[in-house]
Amino acid sequence: MFKLLVVDDDPEVGSVVECLFDKGSVQVSSAHTAEDGRRLAIEQCPDVVLLDLMLGNQSGWDVFRDIRQKTPKSLVVFVTGHGTPDTAIEAMKQGAHDYLVKPLDMKQLEQVVLQAFQISRLMNVPTVVDADRQPDALPDRLIGRGPAMQAIGKEIGRVAAQDVNVLILGESGSGKELVARAIYQHSRRSQGPFLAINCAAIPESLLESELFGHERGAFTGAERRRLGKFEQCHLGTILLDEVGDMAPNTQARLLRVLEQRCFERVGGSETITVDVRILAATNQDLEMLIEQGRFRRDLYYRLRGVTIHLPPLRDRREDIPHLAHYFLFRFNRDLGTSVQAIAAGTLDVLQRYAWPGNVRELQSVVREALLRSSGPVLLPEFLPPELLHEESGDVIPETSEPCVAEEDWRGLGHDFEQWLAAGETDLYRRALGQFDRLIVARALEQTEGNQTRASELLGLSRFTLRAKLRNTQLAVEKVVTGHTTNSSL
Repeated sequence: MFKLLVVDDDPEVGSVVECLFDKGSVQVSSAHTAEDGRRLAIEQCPDVVLLDLMLGNQSGWDVFRDIRQKTPKSLVVFVTGHGTPDTAIEAMKQGAHDYLVKPLDMKQLEQVVLQAFQISRLMNVPTVVDADRQPDALPDRLIGRGPAMQAIGKEIGRVAAQDVNVLILGESGSGKELVARAIYQHSRRSQGPFLAINCAAIPESLLESELFGHERGAFTGAERRRLGKFEQCHLGTILLDEVGDMAPNTQARLLRVLEQRCFERVGGSETITVDVRILAATNQDLEMLIEQGRFRRDLYYRLRGVTIHLPPLRDRREDIPHLAHYFLFRFNRDLGTSVQAIAAGTLDVLQRYAWPGNVRELQSVVREALLRSSGPVLLPEFLPPELLHEESGDVIPETSEPCVAEEDWRGLGHDFEQWLAAGETDLYRRALGQFDRLIVARALEQTEGNQTRASELLGLSRFTLRAKLRNTQLAVEKVVTGHTTNSSL
């Protein structure tokens, strides 16, 4: 639950704000004096503070400075009925999140506060690397018990406390921002601010202003001075997501920040000095971009103090059940659903899908399946059509398979002895593959090619049986008792 503190000498403001936000997700507190505002801010450590600049005969500036000192992660939005351009400039210069003028536009107020909540969440909600907790205990976790994610966890542990820049490489949707937040949460700068900016989502003409700020009149629409992300992140951490999409001019300015720790706002001449740790992420091949002349080589080497490669989901399929159950518990809470388990057949489908959209796509699939579901178990038919279509469209090569004879079983033992004599390795996997081929073929022979009955006979789900058919290159059609019988589902 987010915490919002309203410090205003007009009691009606607090009442209006309380009505504006959902009480189930936002806790609203009110203070009508400077003293009460200071006290509640220290006691509650709110995510966002709406602070009036004039509190009776007292000034809100003193309260603002106390909040910045005592609870530096609280984002302050100034509200005033006597706003002037100079006051707005000073408020933003001092580090306020935003500045609103009374009478308040409720839609604008809601947008500003919700945006501040999301920024606060990035700074305050821990990102845990697969801790042994209840699946729904934390909203953001790096899930994975397989070797790949365990290696990522170790890398995060090694670099988090070191004040070096980190380059995070991985496909879209693989969890690069979660890795960045885990580094931030475990770093020495964890008490400072954390901001993420998507370099691909902001037009080139505005990205420099977003990063470095601008002066009033720097360009059309620049009606007041604005602090950029680097100033806002002084003594903190900034994530430059999709840094490979950054324009050449912006790359040059970023390089100066990395080398000299200073810059000028757009349209300004004042040199601003900052101390910021930079985490950069991209799904692009930066070395290829360098060869194409689209990315600066010197910037690349500055960003990659340490490089972390995040594997795609298809390369860590052993983590899919853990991720699916995590999303199940999380969306049960968010959507008000009560699905208790995921059927084995559903997990089979999830583990065989290619996941071009990685973890983000899996998250979307589980959410959609929950909305389609009925009953306490998530069945395969609740999955989106594209997953089921891919499953039903699997083509198993057509070969003419003989019936399984007794000599086939003896042949498995003979082959194993030959492998031993030849000094070969990986014997378990090879023998298991042959055993699967024999036992599945025998079950299909026994059931005259009926896959549903064969899966029941073997104690496997239909989806697991189909996977074994593909892996062992068995045909859908089996020669049974001298004639061909089509297997059915």
